[in-house]
This record gives sequence, structure tokens and C-alpha cells, in this order.
Amino acid sequence: MTANEAAKRILVVDDDRAILATLSGLLQRHGYAVIQANTAAAGMSALKKEPVDITLLDLGLPDADGLETLTTMRKEYPDIDVIILTAQDSLDNAIESIKRGAFHFISKPYVPEELLSLIRRAMEQRDLVREAAQLRTKTEQLAKRLEAAEQQLAPIFASRKMKEVDELLRRVAPTDANILLSGESGVGKEVTANQIHRLSHRSGGPMVRLNCAAFPANMIEGELFGYVKGAFTGALNDFPGMIAEASGGTLFLDEIAEMPVELQTRFLRVLQEREFRPLGSTKTIKANFRLVAATNRPVQEAVRDGLLRQDLYYRINTFQVEIPPLRERKEDIPSLVTLFIQRFARQLNRPEPHVTPEAFQLLIEYDWPGNIRELQNTVEYGVVLAHDNCITEKQLPKELLMPAALRSAAAAAVAGETLETLNLDNREREAILAALAKCYGNKKKAAQLLGIHRPTLYSKMKRYGIQL
Repeated sequence: MTANEAAKRILVVDDDRAILATLSGLLQRHGYAVIQANTAAAGMSALKKEPVDITLLDLGLPDADGLETLTTMRKEYPDIDVIILTAQDSLDNAIESIKRGAFHFISKPYVPEELLSLIRRAMEQRDLVREAAQLRTKTEQLAKRLEAAEQQLAPIFASRKMKEVDELLRRVAPTDANILLSGESGVGKEVTANQIHRLSHRSGGPMVRLNCAAFPANMIEGELFGYVKGAFTGALNDFPGMIAEASGGTLFLDEIAEMPVELQTRFLRVLQEREFRPLGSTKTIKANFRLVAATNRPVQEAVRDGLLRQDLYYRINTFQVEIPPLRERKEDIPSLVTLFIQRFARQLNRPEPHVTPEAFQLLIEYDWPGNIRELQNTVEYGVVLAHDNCITEKQLPKELLMPAALRSAAAAAVAGETLETLNLDNREREAILAALAKCYGNKKKAAQLLGIHRPTLYSKMKRYGIQL
């Protein structure tokens, strides 16, 4: 029983005092807080006074009809699940209870393990629904912030590779053709998707984003297709879903290879038939959106590994656009640095600092494994720490200060090759490089780390051709 479970509160409404005592003891032994009521009126009064997660309700109450009490509880407290626990175990009562919103119907005498299992399921479902609502709120807030930022950040480039990408996008964007964006994390796939939307004839419609990696697998279907009230426990209101919200506009599915494979099959049918049904609904809705999908996985590898269905891949891959990593288009760095400096200086309400030639050379030489996102964070770091309105090498993250000769050794260390695995006797050069990388080129500290004198380190560096 976790601390979270221990805090759960259960209201038991039953006119049999012996059953009240037995149930309370059982639930308390399993970590639940219990509130007792022996009439419908007392139960409703308890709900008004303190928070409750689940109600166990008897149908045979002395002061009110149990089914009517259930209806009132579900209407006034829709976020509280109700489990019917009664000796009136007719099929009609069971069906009517479920129709009126009960989570489940269980007859007396009950099996304790069965009852506890039902309570755990109800609690888990409540937590999932709450988590989905919180994720949706956070996603909507983040989407608004991203949209505001991206309005300022149209694609900026000077490189030949990005000009070729831009030329293709300008020819494809005005159509309704599906587009698959691929490229490493941080290269600007979402910025590119927004550019496609702005250049399309759907630019007046909504741009709806769903990151398939941001939601647990069992929540994505509801987020994408929507649901009607009562489709499942916790579905308290209709939710249109992303497909419906994107009507007349663009649906951007980021990290599409993270979508559960069984859901990919259903989404494929939407692309083929241009219609869908929300969860729990019998009504078919027309799908009117333009799809832009993205993945940072190598596409063929995702298909080969079964993460992306081949038939879905062929459907979304009308045009595949690969966004090259920043290390392959370093001509774009100066314009991006200027843009980010302007943005962060404005946010901090301070003059725009200038970058010294030495610091700028470091920005150009660095390989940017995190691509534009890492460059943006680096510039923000520099603007915040700028001294005398100037960004020098001292105002850049230490990763950029590492000599180029050591970066491969540092990358190997990040990949799992630690200094302890390097044997100075038979892999002396690698050990020296790893030590220098770990100390960011500081020879004195590297010598100390290796347990040798500094002149010895200089001699070995000369022998192995290690130049910093």
C-alpha cells in the first residue's frame, strides 16, 4: 500500500451496523480511511462535509430508494465512483445501477478479495483520468507557449541543405499531401511543421499538436479520437479529441513511432476512410485534417523493429522531409545565434550582448549533438551570464571549452566507456585522452587523475601525438 493509496477515503452507506463495522475493519486494514453512514441522508451529508474517493452504497436503505440515491450522488458528485453493494442482487437492479453510473454492482455476501480488487480498479481508473486531465492542461499550456515562441522563430537558414528543404516544403505545403518529418531530436521538426501549416491553404484553421510519447499508451486513443460522456468510468463530459479539433486545419503527430501499434491500425483507417468514431459513440464523424507527422527515429529502423506499421508508413510518407542536424549546416549558426540573443535579451530586458570572436569560433566548431535546442540553451546561458555586455568563452558552458581533439573521448565516456575501464598499460593513449576530456583539457588535473607527474604527461602526449 503506497502513501497515495493510504490517503484514499471511502464512504460506506449501509443500514446494517454489523456490515458497517465489518467493512470498515476490512478497508482500514488495507490502508483506506473509512467514513460510515447508515442512511441515504447521512451519506449525502458526509459527501458535503469532506472529500471522498469512492462510495460503497447499499440499495436497501430505510429513508430513500437506493437507485434514486445513486442517481443523486452521480449528479451532484460526478467525480466520485459508486460501487453498489447490496443483497438485492437481481439482474434488473444490476443493469439499472450500471445505467445510472455505478462503477460496478456486487452482491452480498461479498467476497473480500473481489471487493478489494474492484476498489483498487476504481482508484486506478480515477487516477488515470485525473492524470489525463492534468496532462491535457499542461499540453495545452505548453502548446500556447510554443505557438507564441514559434511565431517569432520561423525557420532561419543560410545553408544549401536547408534551402533545398525549404524549396521542397514551399512546393508541397499548399497541397493536402501527408508529410513525414524526420531528423534528430532538436533539429526543429515542430518549427518546420508550423511553417508547413502557415504556407498551406489551411493556415486559417487550427494547428493541433499531439506528442505520442507524452501520454501513456492507454490514454492516447481518447486524446486522439475523443470520447462521449460515460464511455468509461471518469468520462464525465464529452471530449472531441485531437482529430475533431484539427478539422479544417493541420494535425501534427510528433513521435508517431511511439503510438501503440494497435492504435496505428485504427488511425490508418481514419486516413483511408476520412471518418472516425469517438470512444463510446455510435456516430461517425468526418475527418477533415491535413497530417504532418514526425519522428526522431530512423524511419526504416522503426519499421523494421515493428514500432511503425509498414502500411501506416506508406500512407503517411507521401513526402518524407529529413531535417539535417546542425553539425551538417553550420552556416545557419550565425543567424540563429543572433536571433536567440535578441530574444533572450528582450526577455531579460537588457541590451543585446555581443559575442567575442573567440567565443563565436567555439560556437562554430562545436558539433551540437542537441542541435538547435542545445544552441538555444547555450545562447540563453551566455546572455544570462554576459559580463560588460559581452559573451566570452567564460560565459559559455564548459562542454564547448573542451578541445576538439578530446570530444570523441568524451563521447565514448558518455556512451559508457569510463576511465576505470581504460588500462594505462595497454591503452595508454585512450586513458590519457579520457582523463584530459574529463578535466576539460586541464593537464595538471589530468595528470593528477592518472596518478603521474605533469612532465610525464607532456612526454606521453608528445609520443602519442596528442595536441591541444
